[in-house]
Amino acid sequence: MKRVLVTAGANGIGLVMAQAFAGAGCRVWVTDVDAAAVERVPAGIRATLCDAGDEGAMARLFSAIAADWGGLDVLCANAGIKGPTAAIEDMPLEDWHQCLGVNLDGAMLAAKYGARLMKPAGAGVMIFTSSTSGLYGTPFRAPYVAAKWGVIGLMKTVAMELGPHGIRANAICPGSVNGPRIDRVIEAEAAAKGMTPDAVRQGYASGTAMKRLTDAGDVAAMALFLASDGAKMVSGQALAVDGMTYNVDP
Repeated sequence: MKRVLVTAGANGIGLVMAQAFAGAGCRVWVTDVDAAAVERVPAGIRATLCDAGDEGAMARLFSAIAADWGGLDVLCANAGIKGPTAAIEDMPLEDWHQCLGVNLDGAMLAAKYGARLMKPAGAGVMIFTSSTSGLYGTPFRAPYVAAKWGVIGLMKTVAMELGPHGIRANAICPGSVNGPRIDRVIEAEAAAKGMTPDAVRQGYASGTAMKRLTDAGDVAAMALFLASDGAKMVSGQALAVDGMTYNVDP
């Protein structure tokens, strides 16, 4: 039975990932900074209140995993925030730091402590949640884009370092995923561009070959594949789950 950790796993994409792994018979542990969401996590999934960007909290989390589970097979470094939406000339440095702190520092800390559990076992899978913004860029989202490009660079370096120890690392790059988070992004972008939210949403959908937004279940399905033996030679890859985005400026 695989042991799976999903950071930011009490809400959104993370929760759908966690439920997919649990449905596949895995033992699943999630973390989140949202205390109310942690309380709502379905029975059968272990949940801990934890800030993915706080090294002390992450060190304690992985110590608990080592004590209770004896190791970790799959790490889903999923924690992230949308960050500010603003023109680069108006970008507050404090907001920049906060966005990179959660999205990039959180991924690094997960990999750091995950490696300490996986290397002795000589096996493991790390799955990082990046974004199509980390592949193409997105106007008015400079901190988020920089962080998600950084996640891909981190993943590729981790894949190189840990491959000789039997550990694979990949990044999933979702497109615009249906749910409350993309609703907030669309509202902020609409305000920044002087457009209506409906027009921005339609622009996101029309900029894909499939002409629709992605569902969280599509992302979870990719995570299950990457964690499986079917992906045993897939490592160091940034894999888009976006319906083939070709216009990134709606």
